[in-house]
Formats: sequence, structure tokens, C-alpha cells
Amino acid sequence: MLTPDTVKQSLLTLEEPQTEFTVVFSGKKSKKVNGLYKSESREIIIQNRNFLGENGMNENSLMYTAVHEYAHHIHSERRGGKLPPRAHGPDFWAIFHNLLEKAESRGLYHTGVDDSPELSKVTTQIREKYLTQNGLMFKEFGGLLIKAAELCAAIGLRFEDYLDRVLCIPKNAAKLAVKSFEYDINPSIGVDNMRYVAGIRPEESRRAAEKSFLLGKSPSVVKTSLKGPSGPSDPRLSLEKEKERLERTIASLQKRLHEIEHELKDDNNTAEFFPARQRL
Repeated sequence: MLTPDTVKQSLLTLEEPQTEFTVVFSGKKSKKVNGLYKSESREIIIQNRNFLGENGMNENSLMYTAVHEYAHHIHSERRGGKLPPRAHGPDFWAIFHNLLEKAESRGLYHTGVDDSPELSKVTTQIREKYLTQNGLMFKEFGGLLIKAAELCAAIGLRFEDYLDRVLCIPKNAAKLAVKSFEYDINPSIGVDNMRYVAGIRPEESRRAAEKSFLLGKSPSVVKTSLKGPSGPSDPRLSLEKEKERLERTIASLQKRLHEIEHELKDDNNTAEFFPARQRL
């Protein structure tokens, strides 16, 4: 049976933290969240009654939530003890998914797909019939666009106009389809991931990303890994950058407010010069 202490000990096996933290079972049920992380007190709070069912405690789901909140703790540590304004950004999801992989390897959590023959069958259908097949179509689409570009050139038709007004598709979508064909990207990773890989210029990085997807890494893990390891950041530097972003936003809003006030003033002057006609 899971307790706050056993959950904490399990989390400690996933990654050694830099600071102390506590795990608390609230003893309550919440319709909003399964868990919370308070960075000020470094508390992981689990709404444990959310996981009670007819067959008792769903410990697998509870551990998933615990790992999620622990990922917030690790993320906060790497940022000098402060959570970012956007708590569930790409860096967080990469940390969380890496911790989940470790939890699975240690038998602390499992996806359970293989436990359900029906879910396993549906998963295979999705991967083979839709992800791979759609990927193949996207790749073939890129090859046809290359041929269409050559034919457009032969008759003096601008390919951009062909995309805009004949096919009515965005140029960037066409570009990524062409790159998927030219780079020979594996269609089994799915169209969305193919688009991402196609947008990576260095071949070494592109192949590394494709390989990671084929190994079952999540998009967040793949994208974050390409940025390199992220160590603890200077909280003052982060605050200064946020301050600069806010100042730019405020300046832009003030400028737009001034423009709107000026336009409203012009409209009032026009209305006074050309009074509305009296109704007959």
C-alpha cells in the first residue's frame, strides 16, 4: 500500500534532488486536480481520494501524478527554486517524460497497454494504419510537389502562385512535405513528427531526432534534447529577461493605445464637421 513515505522513497530513486521536499496525502477528493506542487514550501500534495475506486486504490495512477509533481520540483530546482510563469512548458514535459521512463524501468509505473488485448490491438491499428500510412502519404505528397514545381517551370507558371491559388495550401506546409521526401524521413514516426524533423537543418541533428522518435521518445524529450543539457539557471537572469519581455509588451500596448485614442479623436472631429442627417 502506498503511503507518503513510500511514494517519496520511490521518487528519490528516479533522480536525486538538490533540495529536500515532502509528500503529503491530502485525504481529500478534488474535481480540479489530482496533485499540486508548492515551490515555496517544496510540497508535493496528492489528492489521494481521487484514486479510490471499487477495487481499491489505483496505485499506478497515483504514482503517475506523484512523478508529475516531482517533475515540477526538479524543474523548479533547475531554475534556482522558481517555477516559470508557464509551468507546463516544453522543458517541464521533457523532465516529466524522462522521469516516467525511469519509473517504468524500475517497475514503479507502467502504461498498461499490453495488459489490455483490446487496447493493444487499437494501438497497433493507429500506428500502422494511420500514423505510418499518413506519413507515407505525406512523403509521397512531397515527391509530387517536386514534380509539380518542375512542370510549373516548364510552362512559365510561378510555383508560389500554383501553391497559393491552385492547390490553396500554405507554402510552409508544402516546404516541409518536400523536405520530408528529400531527406527520406521515416514515415512511421507520423506526420507531425515528420514536419518537425524536416525543419531541422543539420543532418546529424535531424537523424538524431528521427532516431529518438523511432525509439519511442516523446516530442518534448526529442525537442529539448536538441537544445542540449539544461543546468540550473540564474534566477536573477531569468527575472531580468522576463522584465525585458514585459517592458516591451507594455510599450507596444501603450503605443497601440495612443494610436486608438488618436483615431477616436479624429472620428469625433469628423462627426462634428459632418453632423448626422436629420431623419425625414
